[in-house]
Amino acid sequence: MHDQTTESSRARRPSGRDAKRAARAARAGATVPYITRRIPYYEVLDEQALATLEHNADTILEEVGIDYRDDPEALEIWKAAGADVRGERVHCPRGMCRTLIQKTAPREFTQHARNPARSVRIGGKNTVFAPAYGPPFVRSLDEGRRYARIEDFRNFVKLAYLANSLHHSGGTICEPVDLPVNKRHLDMVYSHLKYSDKPFMGSVTAPERAADSVALADIAFGDDRIDPETGRPKTTIINLINVNSPMTYDATMLGAAKVYARANQATIITPFILAGAMSPVTVGGTVAQTLAEALSGMAFVQLVNPGAPIVLGSFASSISMQSGAPTFGTPEPALVLYAMAALARRLGVPFRSGGSLCASKIPDAQAAFESANTLLPTCLAGVNFVLHTAGWLEGGLAMGYEKFVMDADQAGMMHTLLAGIDLSPNGQALEAIREVGPGKHFLGCNHTQANFETAFYRSPLADNNSYEQWEAEGASDMAKRANALWKKQLAEYVPPPLDPATDEAMLEYIAKRKAAFPDSNV
Repeated sequence: MHDQTTESSRARRPSGRDAKRAARAARAGATVPYITRRIPYYEVLDEQALATLEHNADTILEEVGIDYRDDPEALEIWKAAGADVRGERVHCPRGMCRTLIQKTAPREFTQHARNPARSVRIGGKNTVFAPAYGPPFVRSLDEGRRYARIEDFRNFVKLAYLANSLHHSGGTICEPVDLPVNKRHLDMVYSHLKYSDKPFMGSVTAPERAADSVALADIAFGDDRIDPETGRPKTTIINLINVNSPMTYDATMLGAAKVYARANQATIITPFILAGAMSPVTVGGTVAQTLAEALSGMAFVQLVNPGAPIVLGSFASSISMQSGAPTFGTPEPALVLYAMAALARRLGVPFRSGGSLCASKIPDAQAAFESANTLLPTCLAGVNFVLHTAGWLEGGLAMGYEKFVMDADQAGMMHTLLAGIDLSPNGQALEAIREVGPGKHFLGCNHTQANFETAFYRSPLADNNSYEQWEAEGASDMAKRANALWKKQLAEYVPPPLDPATDEAMLEYIAKRKAAFPDSNV
């Protein structure tokens, strides 16, 4: 008698060809332009607790207020919107900022890359990994710690371009102190556009530098810089607007925010808080203040240009109550992160936080566990734009070459975690279980052979060999292996295509702008 059960089982079984196709798809997943999460969010607060924090944030906005310093135009914008402006302090009626944001701000948006295949979607269930931002120093095993130069900036742009686990070129990956302050932004933005075709961040250190960033992006994108459906400029730049916590916006950040908002470019409004110094020592107090400061800035951007993309940012660290030094990888900032992620989802805007943060001066065990204790909550909470994913050392003062590739490796693991569990026929692997049966091993079965290349995440740095083999190969630790890897990557780097006419136009613009500045380093 024909075995219908066996026949139907065969029909459901994936062939070796199906398994290989799945393996190819998994390999392609390592180069996706951004991550779309397939696991639930990790929540630490219930509805009542989140509502309490939102109420407290509105109380801060209404009763305490936010200072908008040295920017009369910003104060006039708030007055026209109906806020209570007393001197330079802006008091917003309860619910005003939330209403302004939810009325016009996009829940998700695309940041377009020079290479359209690398454009990223920011918001929703998407996660974008970007390098660390802002360190004036660099560190490597070869030279130790020294001031960063433009050559280092270019190197890190190239390493970010080569890292499949990173989706973004970042912004001030390190501060090239060998160039004049008033001109270096031009070389930095050009480096992002020349040596990478991933999305990038613009300059925020002065309004005119923000305008230069927009101008260079417009040259790079050419006729493609306008959205044909809306007639508005495409969002090709994202940038970091830091609140001068507690509860203060300064003229530099406000000026840059206005430039980008009016050009329809994205702004990440981020309170930069060391809890205990710039906010209360408690998690609940820090969360309420962070939300209030961010609400004010995001609402202001919507007043400047309704519909301009915004991201709710949160950077909260604890401090040592003995020395006052920032600490990283501790439980309290993780709890702030989880709470702020949930509040951003309730507000309906993308969220930025997290990274691979540490206080360690070198890529050692402290750097590893503090970074892991930041990156894992980042991914579990559902952060959409992850700044400081790779390279961060010394509380953000140094960018580490070895740390960069070590962090990029960990970011690759997060791709696998956020992808969740594969329950396709190949993922269920019933064919393998039927083939092997009880008491045997799976090493030689067809399913294993078809999937072996992508069955598990394979670190380019971790050593899992025997002691004898490790010793025979030089007994190197992780940092030494990372040193060899970043050098190999830079040696093999091939730049992405760039139209020579576009390159020439950018260089011409840069030359004219530099000629307009005095030679002094100011």
